[in-house]
Amino acid sequence: MLIGQKLKEIREAKSMSQVEIAEATGLVQPYVSRVENGHTIPGVETLEKWASALKVPLYQILYDGEEPPKPLKLSGNHHSELWGNSGRQMHDLKRLRQYLAKMSEAERELLMSLAGRMATRSHHGGDEGEET
Repeated sequence: MLIGQKLKEIREAKSMSQVEIAEATGLVQPYVSRVENGHTIPGVETLEKWASALKVPLYQILYDGEEPPKPLKLSGNHHSELWGNSGRQMHDLKRLRQYLAKMSEAERELLMSLAGRMATRSHHGGDEGEET
C-alpha cells in the first residue's frame, strides 16, 4: 500500500486541495505534495494530523481493506481491556506520549528499562500497585 496515494485519494474524494490539507495540519504544501507523490513517508504523528484534517479514522489511511479491520484478540491477556483505552487512563497515556516525544532516545530507553523493572516487580507481588 502506498500511503501517499491513499492520502491523495481520500483528499480528492473529499474535494480538498493540498493547500487546505497544509493549513489544517500545519504542514507546508510542498511537503503535502511530496508525500502524495511518494517521495516522502510521513511519521505517525503527521498521519494523525492528516487523518484529523480529512475527518477520517487513522486506520482508514493505513488499511487496504474495504471493511474496518477486526479488533485483535489478545491471547494470554486476563484483562478484557488494555490500560489506556478509556477515560482518565486515555488522558494520561496522551500526556505520556507528549513527554516521550520531548525525550532523547537514551532517556526513552532508560524510562522503558525502569518501567519494565517496575512491571516485573509488581507482577511478582512486590510493592503495592495493580497486578498485571
